[in-house]
Amino acid sequence: MSENPAYPVGLRLTGRRVLVLGGGTVAQRRLPALLAAGADVRLIAPAVTPSVQAMADAGELTWEPRGYRPGDVEGAWYVLVATDDRAVNEAVSAEAEERRVWCVRSDDAAAATAWTPATGRGDGVTVAVLTGHDPRRSAAVRDAVVEGLRDGTLSAPRHRVRRQGVALVGGGPGDPGLITVRGRQLLAEADVVIADRLGPRDLLDELPPHVEVIDAAKIPYGRAMAQQAINDALVEHARAGKFVVRLKGGDPFVFGRGKEEAQALAEAGIAVTVVPGVTSAISVPSAVGIPVTHRGVAHEFTVVSGHVGPEDPRSLVDWKSLAALRGTLVLLMAVERMPVIAEALIRFGRPADTPVAVVQEGTTAAQRRLDATLGTVADRIAREGIRPPAIVVVGDVVAVG
Repeated sequence: MSENPAYPVGLRLTGRRVLVLGGGTVAQRRLPALLAAGADVRLIAPAVTPSVQAMADAGELTWEPRGYRPGDVEGAWYVLVATDDRAVNEAVSAEAEERRVWCVRSDDAAAATAWTPATGRGDGVTVAVLTGHDPRRSAAVRDAVVEGLRDGTLSAPRHRVRRQGVALVGGGPGDPGLITVRGRQLLAEADVVIADRLGPRDLLDELPPHVEVIDAAKIPYGRAMAQQAINDALVEHARAGKFVVRLKGGDPFVFGRGKEEAQALAEAGIAVTVVPGVTSAISVPSAVGIPVTHRGVAHEFTVVSGHVGPEDPRSLVDWKSLAALRGTLVLLMAVERMPVIAEALIRFGRPADTPVAVVQEGTTAAQRRLDATLGTVADRIAREGIRPPAIVVVGDVVAVG
């Protein structure tokens, strides 16, 4: 083979036949990308890994449980050879060469007519890196570029298609490292960011100077920007042709009023993208070592809003039924109402010695954990000065480990 550099090209494989020989771990790694490209994958192998078997069972590819036969390359646009039999690999490669079909060989790159680059995707860009016979270096270069695209440190403005509308982004529980990759990508493209207090505040400092940041902080039991004002701001800036990111804490649809904002935007005819976030109901307990479920301890967990008490006529929660459950209760926005909530749960049958943990400012540098029981938690919260935002976990999982 020539020492000239390989010529890079992007193959559009949608609906086109790709032949894969071998069903081991190499094929297992390569198949997802081929399937994501829309390829019509025909897999030939006497045996396959469980993951490849699952792809075949799901109808994602066609698996023929047998060895290679001359003529198998017929009709293929692209061939991937990944068996551990060199004679088979050479035979397939020779047939592909005869039929002028590009062929990748996992056992001998020098004998192949095509190489699989180290690929990754970020911010709508596919990165493919080839360094000849140094796959580890290829992977390292790919990772550096993709990470930069994902976290916004490596970006280039869009020229042909500029993003528009509004993205409702779940920013996670507070730690900036817990925002999703998709959320970080969209934040890097924003013209306007309307941010909650409970979102990952550290990320705002990384925004370019031209990005307008609007504080929509909803401080519990203090001053707040009315929801209608937030809706109006979203619509106003989007109609001005700006791409707006509504950066919310946790997940937009878990007590985040995200659906109200999405409905307001839809009524105004503005395109909306919803990016799920890591909800504090699960991540904050995890951050202090509490599993919301655990084998032999809890087979269920229930997430409840505690912003109104059990006796409040506005409450939609069946507290009596909750008290009868044996699993874990995760209470959000419940710090101020814990005296009446704890009293109601005990009155309806939950044992007073049920373990309780309260986690304030979870996943942030100010994180603190308070342990109590259902009978003592209200007094402990008052004595220790626990303030929102905090998550309350009720159940035996608190004592696990």
